[in-house]
Amino acid sequence: MSSLSAIWRFPNSLYGCLLPLTRHTLPQSRPLKAKHIESRRTGKTAISLADEKQKNLGRCTDDVLAPASVGYYIALRVGFAFPLEELNELPKAWVDHYTQNRFMLHDPVIRWIYGNTGSIRWSELDLPDPMRVLEQAQVFGLRYGAAVACFDGNREGQRSFGTFVRADREFTDEEILQFQRYVEKLHRAKAPPTNLTAAEIEALGMVKRGLRLKQVAHELGVTEGAIKQRLKNAKTKLNAQTSAQAAAMASEFGLI
Repeated sequence: MSSLSAIWRFPNSLYGCLLPLTRHTLPQSRPLKAKHIESRRTGKTAISLADEKQKNLGRCTDDVLAPASVGYYIALRVGFAFPLEELNELPKAWVDHYTQNRFMLHDPVIRWIYGNTGSIRWSELDLPDPMRVLEQAQVFGLRYGAAVACFDGNREGQRSFGTFVRADREFTDEEILQFQRYVEKLHRAKAPPTNLTAAEIEALGMVKRGLRLKQVAHELGVTEGAIKQRLKNAKTKLNAQTSAQAAAMASEFGLI
C-alpha cells in the first residue's frame, strides 16, 4: 500500500507494487470520495438540490464506513491487473510498508478476495501467510479486519472488493453486511454504460487508434461536426473530460 510517481492515477494505491510488472494504463475519472459541497452567495450559504443530494450521500457513506476506525480500502471493477477506481483510507505508513514489500502478491486477504465472493473476517481466514502480512499489519494498528468481494458475472471478469480495519474489536455481522452492500452499490454504479451507440463506439475506437478528428471524419465519410457530436455524446455517457479519456474508458470496459 505507497505514494507513487505522477504517472500513476492513484497516488495512494495498493496496486503500486505491480507497476513494474505491466504497462497497463487507466483512464482518469472523478474521485469516489463523497464531499460535502456548499455554494456561497453574498456571504450566505445556498445549497442546490444537487448539493443536498451530495451531502446526503456523504452522510450515508460516513455512517457506513464509520466502524472502520483505522481505515479501509475499496477497489472497483478490477480487471486483468488494476481497478477502474480506488478509494484508499488506510494509514500511510502501512500503505508504504505494504507496497515497498509487494505484499499484494502474498496477502491472504487479497488471495481470498480474488477467489471468493461474500464476506469474511481476517481472523476467519484459513490461507497461508508466508510473508506474515496480517501479523505485520497489527504492528501498524490494523488488528481486526473484514473483507468483502462481489462479482456480477460480467463478461469482462471485473470484480470489486473492500477491506476494512479497526484496532479494538471484531466487526459485527451487521457492520460487515453494510460494508458488503456499500461495495456492491459502488460496483453497480461503475458498470459500463449500455447506451453508447454503435457510431459513438466506432468513433472512440478510431480515437484510440490515434486518428485525428479530420482523419476520423474522412474515414467514415461524415463531417467533422458529426464526429464532434458523437464524441461529445460519448464523453457525457462515460463521464469523461476528453475524447482520449473516453476512448481509454471504453477500452477498459471492453467496448472497443
